[in-house]
Amino acid sequence: MTRVFSGVKPTGHLTLGNYLGAIRRWVDVDQRQSDALFCVVDLHALTVDHDPARVRRLSRQAATLLLAAGLDPELCTVFVQSHVDEHARLSYVMECVANDGEMRRMVQYKEKAARERERGGSVRLSLLTYPVLMAADILAYGTDEVPVGDDQTQHVELTRDLAVRFNQRYGHTFVVPRATRPGVAARVMNLQEPASKMGKSDDSGPGIVYLLDEPDVVRKKVMRAVTDSGAEVVYDREARPGVANLLEILAACGGGNPEDLSGVYESYGTLKKDTAEAVVELLRPVQERHKELCADPAYVEGVLRDGAEKAREMAKPMVDSAYRAIGLLPA
Repeated sequence: MTRVFSGVKPTGHLTLGNYLGAIRRWVDVDQRQSDALFCVVDLHALTVDHDPARVRRLSRQAATLLLAAGLDPELCTVFVQSHVDEHARLSYVMECVANDGEMRRMVQYKEKAARERERGGSVRLSLLTYPVLMAADILAYGTDEVPVGDDQTQHVELTRDLAVRFNQRYGHTFVVPRATRPGVAARVMNLQEPASKMGKSDDSGPGIVYLLDEPDVVRKKVMRAVTDSGAEVVYDREARPGVANLLEILAACGGGNPEDLSGVYESYGTLKKDTAEAVVELLRPVQERHKELCADPAYVEGVLRDGAEKAREMAKPMVDSAYRAIGLLPA
């Protein structure tokens, strides 16, 4: 079977964007058609200033929400990155294959480093090198496909480059993975800033729908979404980003096409109302299951423990092979 790997970073509460852009595909497609691994990539949360207790809390919440959304431990492997040492082991080896220039060209590094400097903070070295850790996450499992949003495609391309470079220099070791993306709502945008993605680390709460938002909170956020000048409901990503975002969210919730939906609505108000209700109904079963899982923490802990053991068994032979290939003595 095709092997799939993807992860979620516990730097904030999971959002509608995370669900529509990634998690729903993991549940509906990847875990059923592939040998799939899904990981809470907690090591990536350490690249910026953080509260240790909050990282632990968000890591547990993210794992619980992945299970609540429908990931089934009988069908896929769900685990926490730091519970499997092979990620860190392989990351250093891949740093010895990467070069400084390609790290500094990463768009996310440029954006995050700029924001950190604007706040007067220092930029951690790990922020520069974390795409290599992401490459190690993927390559350790012989991954064929990485389902990602548009903003992560560059990192998968880097992973491909590093795998090819390693194989050429030290002998064929790694599978060269490819990125896959859902057709609709691959990148859900902020409701208040439709030129920016709906990111869980964003400070703009009113523009972000979180998976655990109460129904009335969801309705309020969607009804207050920024639209565009003009009264006609038209799907145009460039000229009408606010309306296009609502149409894409509605289409993704109901499995429709945003262009077709644009012809159904004559006013922004009706579009917003229908979008809000569609989101509320989409999130309802996830929230109900999350509540059940929170009442049974031992189950979640058991899933993560078993998942880490299974992941470790898969990753260790690959990482050991990479160590031998690059010239390290076996232990």
